Amino acid sequence: MTNKRPLGLPSARLIVIAAVAGLIAGAVAVYVRNTGSGNGEVAADAGACEGTVELARTVDEFARGEVAAMAAATSPRLIDLSFKGPAGQDLKTTDFAGKTVLLNLWATWCGPCREEMPALNNLQKEMGGEDFEVVAVNIDTGSDEKPKAFLEETGVDALGYYRDSTMGVFNTMKKEGLAFGLPVTLILDRKGCLVSAMNGPAVWDSTDAKALITAAKGS
Repeated sequence: MTNKRPLGLPSARLIVIAAVAGLIAGAVAVYVRNTGSGNGEVAADAGACEGTVELARTVDEFARGEVAAMAAATSPRLIDLSFKGPAGQDLKTTDFAGKTVLLNLWATWCGPCREEMPALNNLQKEMGGEDFEVVAVNIDTGSDEKPKAFLEETGVDALGYYRDSTMGVFNTMKKEGLAFGLPVTLILDRKGCLVSAMNGPAVWDSTDAKALITAAKGS
């Protein structure tokens, strides 16, 4: 059996690639900038997340193939992150209670992010609904012009437009040891508790990914 890195930590090679890409894009500020985003801590809450550890173990059995880097959470953690919704309204991850959520952070300057967005769009089209949603949060600084133009150019039309131009959502996840570069993906259960996480891209419309999401939904 292959031993996974805790919570999908990237290999040294991936870290180097991410660092180089960030420098080229002028995005290294993502890693060092602290902003007032209103993002809360990722809290340990055994009561709220009762049963999540067992679900994480079940889901981990499906972390293979195209999603092999997905690593199970080993302790209950309620994820409390803030960003903007499609109409510019304030949202939190807790607002998605009742749904299994694939939370993905992406930026237009991140090549691997751009490559996996069509697959995330396909996953939402096939599996999205009342019990599951792909919540892809763009963290470009500045205006909405570039991210919206990218989504239109690539035909990404099934994903809600979620944004955090302060990069606070990334910085909070980085502080909690969940994010080391982009893209980064979390699976949250219906209570908003962390099930599993990974750093780096994946083929999210693959058979492997859909089996993992089905397991996360508990169906």
